[in-house]
Formats: sequence, structure tokens, C-alpha cells
Amino acid sequence: MMIEFYLNEKLTRIESDPMQSLLNVLRDNLNQTATKEGCGEGECGACSVIFNGELVNACMTPIGQVEGEHITTLEGLRETVKGKCVINSLLEAKGVQCGFCTPGMVLALYVLMEQKYQQHEQGLSELDIRTALSGNLCRCTGYSMIVDAAKIAWKQWGQL
Repeated sequence: MMIEFYLNEKLTRIESDPMQSLLNVLRDNLNQTATKEGCGEGECGACSVIFNGELVNACMTPIGQVEGEHITTLEGLRETVKGKCVINSLLEAKGVQCGFCTPGMVLALYVLMEQKYQQHEQGLSELDIRTALSGNLCRCTGYSMIVDAAKIAWKQWGQL
């Protein structure tokens, strides 16, 4: 089946079994290798992508569901000012260690900040951050440095 969708704001066409996972299509056919396979069950967040502004697990999303929709991966996000803000904040706070979970963490923080900013929120609480990250497992950092990074990024968000 021919499937058309927007990948990082570019119209993309691919022929695929509509039940093939978005994760496999992204990695194997579209060279979007920042999206990782961790658990394959939607529990770890390593495969996170942004689907029409919402964070989803690409391992659990059939490619057929993205027909006509917008998908953003880390490859696309890192080309944006706000994406760079989150990435640089993680580096500043030393919130990156092995790096396997980092793409999912960046996307989760980006979605959180975009949603809070659009709702005209004045602050970002630690509970907000930890809740947003709750679908992403990290075995290296203990999350504290990632929370610190989110606070750094949020201070800059409104000026971007």
C-alpha cells in the first residue's frame, strides 16, 4: 500500500504493509535512526516520535495510521531553534550519558514545553516534568539531571 505523510514537515511517500510499525519504517526505510527500539512493547519511550503534536510510541503505531498526518523525529526537531534549546539544555545539565534514551527524552520535553507554552503557563513544575518523562526509561542518569535540563530549557522557551 502507498502511504503518504509528512515526515519532519516534508511530504513522504512509501510503499509498505500498513500494519508494519512506524518504528521499523522510520529506521529501515527512511534512515531516521535516532528513533530507537528498546522494548518493542511501548513501555520504554526509546521509540518516541511526535504524531500531530502528541508523543507516541512508534513501535506500537502501524504505518497505515499515519496516512496524511505529521510525524516529527529527533532528526527534524534538532533542526529547529526549540529543538536545539532542549538538546543544549540536556548537554548543559549533563542529562545525557549513554544516549540511548535521549531522543525520546528530547521529544517528551519538547512536547511538554510546547503544550505548556501554548496554554500560557507561567511555570513548569518538577511534577510536570517528571510526569512528561514517565513514559521514558533511563538507566543512566537517575532523571535529576534531565529535570534540571528541562528547567534550563523552560527559562529560555518564551524567548525563542
